[in-house]
Amino acid sequence: MTDPVSLIASRNPADPSDVLLQVPAPGAFAVADAVEGARAAQSDWLCGGAAARSSALGAAATAIEAAGAELAALAVREVGKPVTEARAEVARTVAIWRSYAQAPYEPVGAVHETAAGPGLLLTRRRPYGVAGLITPWNFPFAIPSWKAAPALAAGNTVVLKPAPEATACAVRLAEIVEQSLPTGVFTVLPGGATEGNALVSAADVVSFTGSTAVGRTVAHAATARGVPVQAEMGGLNAAIVLPDADIAQAAAHIAAAVAGYAGQKCTATSRVVAVGAALDPLREALCEALRALPVGDPADAATVTGPLISRHARDQVQDVWHGLNVLAGGTVPDGPGWYAAPTLVDKAPAGHRLLSEEVFGPIAALLPADDLAHAVRLTNSVPYGLVTSVHTADLDTALGGLDRLDTGMIRINAPSTGVDFHLPFGGTKASSHGPREQGRAALEFYTSSRTYTLSPTRAT
Repeated sequence: MTDPVSLIASRNPADPSDVLLQVPAPGAFAVADAVEGARAAQSDWLCGGAAARSSALGAAATAIEAAGAELAALAVREVGKPVTEARAEVARTVAIWRSYAQAPYEPVGAVHETAAGPGLLLTRRRPYGVAGLITPWNFPFAIPSWKAAPALAAGNTVVLKPAPEATACAVRLAEIVEQSLPTGVFTVLPGGATEGNALVSAADVVSFTGSTAVGRTVAHAATARGVPVQAEMGGLNAAIVLPDADIAQAAAHIAAAVAGYAGQKCTATSRVVAVGAALDPLREALCEALRALPVGDPADAATVTGPLISRHARDQVQDVWHGLNVLAGGTVPDGPGWYAAPTLVDKAPAGHRLLSEEVFGPIAALLPADDLAHAVRLTNSVPYGLVTSVHTADLDTALGGLDRLDTGMIRINAPSTGVDFHLPFGGTKASSHGPREQGRAALEFYTSSRTYTLSPTRAT
């Protein structure tokens, strides 16, 4: 029995006439077959031991590194990532696989004293089986890797369903990684909602990154099955600038976080909260910084703001700034490709889409605040809580506001963008569901704890 065939097509957002790949979607039955194949391979993968898993992940890192230039160029072409960022993502991907190559040697449990009498009590973490991973297009190598590498290190096998827009990147990553792994241990299946739903219905543990609406559906479906699930979803991130901040530095950091990769990061800044006397100088400095950012061909090393991923994404950004007071940007360059100039607006009315929804484009709203307490209230007023950046020269002030910010990550005198893959990643409220990703938290997510009681056959 087969599924109705639909096509997965991937286009170059800088030149939509350039079609990278067009393949049939495999359908739900193919996903079920892939999961069964991964389940059959899992026992040998786990029982092969820590040294075998460590060696395989290390070999995958080396192979990715060797293909670095090719992978960076593919990310530029398929998802419009500026080449400087694409190279950095590939380097981070290599580091992720190298880091988790050491994880199989990490302790997986502890020995405890019995309450009374001889014997041993042990706790031990064991893999679930098959990890079903659903990933977005904006980090086509790093996000699949920071999900897959810890899952594999812990002894799971992996089936990955990438976003259709990043199909070519995912397929090439799989071709490289599979050379270092046994058959069935790491499988990539292109597809859309049909394949994603099938994977959530079949996997033993599920990790998702994408939109809030889809993430909630994934979390509900996996939870209904009793399957562990984590979902990383939207962000509506704020940058708070206090009057004592280095305004030029703050403006440079914020501009990069608003417009880098055309704002297509869940950690991008979309609200800029200027406290008191910071408002006027920050407005001027931020407008200047945004206008100075190079917009254009992502293959050009000077480019900071490349194209948006699709015409729909570009049109959505235009719709958002329409009718608002545009301070900088607010234009669409002529020529092919789905570009929009980095844009800053102010006087957005309460309840406006820009202040309540993730737009995922190079646009931010400037908001005034009377003091830090007011800035914190504005920051916390949205449904999301992923990351906040705070810009100030006064550490005491920064520390005083940290505990009141309802976000999973807080960055002082740094852009809201940027991820340390060895530390937990995630947010609060509508930004995240379930345990954190990355670092030790990832290894714990992909395993369950078992408690063993070992008693002697006879009392002594």
